Amino acid sequence: MTEELNRSNFSHTKFIFVGFPEIFQYRRLLFLPFFLSYIITLFGNVLMIFVIKNTKSLHNPMYTLVSILAVIDIIVPTAIIPAMLLSFLFDLNEISLFGCLTQMFLIHFFSSVESTILLVMALDRTVAICNPLRYTAIMNSSMFLKLLLFTLIRSGSIMSTLVGLAAPLSFCGSNVIHHCYCDHMALVSLACNSIAKNNAVGVAVIICFVGFDISVILFSYVKILYVVLRAAAGEHRSKAFHTCGTHLIVMMCFYFVGSVTFLSRNLSIPIPIGVNTFLGVTYIVFPACINPIIYGVRTKEIRTVLLKKFKMHVNRVTVKVSTVNR
Repeated sequence: MTEELNRSNFSHTKFIFVGFPEIFQYRRLLFLPFFLSYIITLFGNVLMIFVIKNTKSLHNPMYTLVSILAVIDIIVPTAIIPAMLLSFLFDLNEISLFGCLTQMFLIHFFSSVESTILLVMALDRTVAICNPLRYTAIMNSSMFLKLLLFTLIRSGSIMSTLVGLAAPLSFCGSNVIHHCYCDHMALVSLACNSIAKNNAVGVAVIICFVGFDISVILFSYVKILYVVLRAAAGEHRSKAFHTCGTHLIVMMCFYFVGSVTFLSRNLSIPIPIGVNTFLGVTYIVFPACINPIIYGVRTKEIRTVLLKKFKMHVNRVTVKVSTVNR
């Protein structure tokens, strides 16, 4: 009886990450691919921010959104990957409850902000292509302030509720989190008390950010394709399909993979721990790596600026080498 009473009053304040138990003995081999992906993510997104910030012709709503997306694609992987790398090399797998809740909020908050940014980018392109004469009147500074306020209120309130419901839970059993970072349900599933509210809010998050956002994004791209295909010839039609298709594939990776890993514990989907962990990391890291290409290098304006800067750099190097040789 005394043992049960002590157990009911006990709650873990430190947790241990075990993300890939099936290949635990080979975990150091995971360092290189995740390290390279992190370096690529940092380089690509910092380059995007630098180019947009230092090019006046790119100071417009669309590229402002792209630069915000690049900032988020630096913040979220940084909240996860460095700690993962330390755990792979030095077995530093421990995290406090406060640190876990903080990491959970940062990851889910900025991921939800990214969802809203993708939504706004789709709407921005829809207005620019379908109603170009009114674009500057609609997508003005006032509209952006309203969208920013909407983003902060929606993401902040929902994610604060998510974390707020997890904070008072009692963790009297295992303190092993079967993930590489503090995912909401990975932590909540360890609780001794009822997690019905946590499950409900988790499903509400998916409905709000996936159900609503992806529906509007798909509608926007369908409308864009409809307008472009009516006005464009063969080559332009192919380009429109390719561009929209590429954007949608990356978005589907972000939304679909994120939904699977987020709901797998809510709905008791039998996914192996290693696979679920990999999906949970992929939905964050893959878009962050690929977005600078999709919204940067493959965009004519940014590609032109990059080529100009590269040529200028090559010319400077050539001039210096020639001067030295003389």
